[in-house]
Formats: sequence, C-alpha cells, structure tokens
Amino acid sequence: MELTIFILRLAIYILAFPMYLLNFLGLWSWICKKWFPYFLVRFTVMYNEQMASKKQELFSNLQEFAGPSGKLSLLEVGCGTGANFRFYPPGCRVTCIDPNPNFEKFLIKSIAENRHLQFERFVVAAGENMHQVADGSVDVVVCTLVLCSVKNQEQILREVCRVLRPGGAFYFMEHVAAERSTWNSFWQQVLDPAWHLLFDGCNLTRESWKALERASFSKLKLQHIQAPLSWELPLAEGTTGDRQQVAGCATEKKMSSDNQWSADEDEGQLSRLIRKSRDSPFVPIGKYKP
Repeated sequence: MELTIFILRLAIYILAFPMYLLNFLGLWSWICKKWFPYFLVRFTVMYNEQMASKKQELFSNLQEFAGPSGKLSLLEVGCGTGANFRFYPPGCRVTCIDPNPNFEKFLIKSIAENRHLQFERFVVAAGENMHQVADGSVDVVVCTLVLCSVKNQEQILREVCRVLRPGGAFYFMEHVAAERSTWNSFWQQVLDPAWHLLFDGCNLTRESWKALERASFSKLKLQHIQAPLSWELPLAEGTTGDRQQVAGCATEKKMSSDNQWSADEDEGQLSRLIRKSRDSPFVPIGKYKP
C-alpha cells in the first residue's frame, strides 16, 4: 500500500511539476494568495448549500453566550470570504482575522449582504498570533475549515483560549482525516502533498480532534459527522469527497464568583447544545471532556 501511494504521489509530482518549480523559486505563495480567494468564493457557495442545515444547527445557540449588554461579540478566525455571516444572530458584533489580505474585498461584499451584523474590523494576522485582540475580550470565537491549514494547531487553540472571556465559547467545524483502511484515507494520503501546495496550506490527513481534546477548554463537545457533500473524486468507485468532519463547541475557563455569568449558566448553555445535538443527524463518536 505504501509503495502504491509513493508511486501515485510521484506521478502527481510530475504532472504538477510547474507548480513545484514556482514554489522552489519562491513565487507560488504569492500566486496562491492571489487566486485562492477567487476559488474559495465559489467553493463556499457550494459548501454552504450542502452544509446549511449543519451550520444552522451548530450556531443555533450563539446568542446565549452574549455578555450582560445582550450584544454578542464574535471573533472569526480564518474568516475567508465571510461565508458564515448569514448564520450569525442579528446585532452580532463581528471581528474577522485572516492572514490573506486579498480576502478583504470579498468580505466587504459579504458585509453588504448581511446587514443584520455589526462589523467591527478586519485584521490581517495568523491565528497563531492574534496580539491585536485583547485578552478575554470576545464572547465567542468561530473557526471553520481553518485548523486544516494552520502551521501550529496547539498555538492557535491557546490564542483562542486567551481572547475568550471567562465562560466564552469556541465553535468549530473542520474536515479531518478519514478512517484508516478506507478509500477516502488512501486518496487523502496520495493527494495530500500536492493538495497542501495547491490549496494554500490545506492538509487532508490531519486528525484535528486530537488537538481540540488536548486544548485547555473547561468543557468540550466534539462530534464526528459525515458531511452531506455530493461531489466525488473520479478516482475509484465509491470514493467520495472529503466528507469526514468534526464539529462542536467548547467553553473556556470556569467563572469567578463575582462574575455576572455563573458556571452553572455556562454549563447549562453547553448542555442545551448537547441535548439538541443528540436529536440531530450528527454522529456522536467524539469525546466529551468535563
């Protein structure tokens, strides 16, 4: 099996040699950051059409994490084109972070199409270093299809914990490595090196749930789901697209006794999400960390 993977990777390397040459010359990163937003704006239309019910379910209780003012302060890490905006509650104050400045014009368009939100600012920065965002300053952090491409998953999750207020929540939805000994896993391993280069650092074989379970969240509700994506890889009969994903919610820190938000309230919010997910099409095979 490993020899077959090596041979197929070599064949892809030969076919994609111009891309590898541009990367060797230091030109590919610039080209990729220019074209990737145009690809993503088209991909997210398809993705949102097929994942709308999953996203609506995941984000259904965002407003419950709003602070005493009643307005939800939300930070989206790796915001891309703003594909998640339509799922956020009215009046939500949104700050966006992405390392690619070329997304800005697409964000402006998304903001214009989602007048129910209060847009705060767009910060050009990597999720591993969000020093522009103050400690404990946001109610919710959202991250979708981002952990696959960051350089350091542990560091970005530490930053998430830092910027969340006590009792705040982290919402995530990420594609992950397929179960081993499946055709999906086989083709993920074959395509991963070229995929990583072509799609701006995206990795097909990451087991991101492990990093989430290791992170210092007070509570974690993580579920493995089968994304209802209809596109297929035309490589082998029965081989579907990248359908394995993890989604869920984690809460940060226990509340101090003098805080207006109590630990019981925080746990109640997460419990409501968990109860709702038990009746959903999500398949719970992840780990719940009390």
